[in-house]
Amino acid sequence: MIKVGIIIGSTRPGRNGAAVAKWFYDCAVKKGGAEFELIDLVDYNLPIYDEPMPPFMQKYTHEHTKKWSGKIASLDAYIFVTPEYNHSTSGALKNAIDFLMNEWANKAAGFVGYGSAMGARAVEHLRLIMAELRVATVRTQIGLSLYNDFENFKIFKPGPQHQNNVNALLDEVISWGTAMRTIRVNQG
Repeated sequence: MIKVGIIIGSTRPGRNGAAVAKWFYDCAVKKGGAEFELIDLVDYNLPIYDEPMPPFMQKYTHEHTKKWSGKIASLDAYIFVTPEYNHSTSGALKNAIDFLMNEWANKAAGFVGYGSAMGARAVEHLRLIMAELRVATVRTQIGLSLYNDFENFKIFKPGPQHQNNVNALLDEVISWGTAMRTIRVNQG
């Protein structure tokens, strides 16, 4: 079985991302087909990128980077749960991504976005970033509306209409994650 990390892409106090990620994690565990893990950026306490060498060299000097590197390297695929801030993803998620390079490569990713425009623009930016890191992104994505899926913009109450897309997204990420693991194994 492949290992899929569900990454909470916000560190803001009072964030909606933790509830969204927990909902998606519960759906994923119920569906099965992979080993799933919730990964909270808050637990890694990454400062603004502070490594002296470029990440492709993997010559990390800080313990926070080594810990983050180990976690991302241990996974076969990712689900990014991202808010949309000013037509993009959060600065915290972009910063966390930028700490690493090789650890992301030849893996698969899917996206769960939320916001006033259902996180669509944040997901589009993440797709461009992932392409540079050699991550295969899947077509299906989840878009959650602050107007329809949250009570008073705060209490997460997703509608049942999302379940088909959740299942499709999981099927695609598991399939692509499995295929991409073959590529990594064959590279040595």
